[in-house]
Amino acid sequence: MATSERSFSDVLEDIVGNIQAIVRSEVRLAKTEIREEAGKAKSAGMLVGAGAVCGIFGTFFLLFAIVYGLAKLIPDWAAALAVAVVLAIAAGALVGAGLKRFKQVHPTPDKTIESIKDNVEWAKQQTK
Repeated sequence: MATSERSFSDVLEDIVGNIQAIVRSEVRLAKTEIREEAGKAKSAGMLVGAGAVCGIFGTFFLLFAIVYGLAKLIPDWAAALAVAVVLAIAAGALVGAGLKRFKQVHPTPDKTIESIKDNVEWAKQQTK
């Protein structure tokens, strides 16, 4: 036996150290992916929130229109209905845009999962 060969415990320490480094890297990658997806969710949430606010104001305008009306030009009920329809269309468009963006959010860290699979495969090859 040559004296330059490494002991089993040294090899085992290296393996454990490499696995720890891999796990740390995977955690950093997962954090990065989740942070990116959270940014997308924030943007979509803001659009949905804006749509909801428009819907609430639409309700208020509907009430004001019923109370005050535009009786001089058209009947009261027609004025209230016109305001409500316009704001309902705006609210629907904003909520629709927000929901469309929510569909683009992927909460699972796909890159991390793929990388972990690759690392597990690599570790299996190293232990053969």
